[in-house]
Amino acid sequence: MGRTRKTDLPAFDEFMAPILQALLQLGGSGSIEEINQRVYETTKLTESQLAIPHGVDGRTEAEYRLAWARTYLKKAGLIENSSRGIWALTKADIDPTKVDIKEIIRTIKGSNYKNRPNENEKEETGQLELGIEAEQDWKEQLLNRIYQIPPPSFERLAQRILRESGFVQVEVTGQTGDGGIDGKGIVRISGFLSFHVIFQCKRWKGTIPPREIRDFRGAMQGRADKGLFITTGTFSRDAIKEATRDGAPPIDLIDGELLCDKLKEFRLGVETEMIERMTVREDWFNNL
Repeated sequence: MGRTRKTDLPAFDEFMAPILQALLQLGGSGSIEEINQRVYETTKLTESQLAIPHGVDGRTEAEYRLAWARTYLKKAGLIENSSRGIWALTKADIDPTKVDIKEIIRTIKGSNYKNRPNENEKEETGQLELGIEAEQDWKEQLLNRIYQIPPPSFERLAQRILRESGFVQVEVTGQTGDGGIDGKGIVRISGFLSFHVIFQCKRWKGTIPPREIRDFRGAMQGRADKGLFITTGTFSRDAIKEATRDGAPPIDLIDGELLCDKLKEFRLGVETEMIERMTVREDWFNNL
């Protein structure tokens, strides 16, 4: 059986209608994870297709193309996203089958805005794209920097994120032969409910398979109420299903995308600069 290649995936524009359909099925809005999962199901992508890496940034090629599809739909005014990473339809009654995808691409590619790429830059799919999203730019840079720190530093980073999130008694306990458990903590809800959580940290540049989730669950059995799996990579579709399997201790998942968002939210190694832009109003002076 031959190796699955990037050319075996649908082009980014072929994901645009499925994204709109996914948002309709989700009630008009959803997280990137929810939207992508729906698209994977409707397009019937295989596990081998979903495991194709994009590059060194930890994302898969499917996630990369879906990000581009969202960008085009946003610029076309069909979807929007909040500061908390939730995407939504701008019109509740949109019909994906009546959206002219070719016209959207033609219009956006013809527009003149900054970050437009060199005309010679093309994706392997043959699609001319607009240059990487600023949102993905800083995340790729951040993940590349995290890959460079020592393993104990990554565990301390996870510890800091949990503390910033409201966890208490967070300890890094990772040691050889401990089944991959890197630390533990307690999360309190409303001041009187508490849950013991065990976490695992993995700096992966690819996709986490379900066996990693099963192994982690086996290690945490009887030692905590919940598990938390933190990675710089992504989780396969089956890994996500395994994490929420009925009758098994629940495991929450934090992939590279969410990890970056949390670091930005807590300003841990990420600074947000607000740029002030001045515009001279020629018409104002005409009225003097």
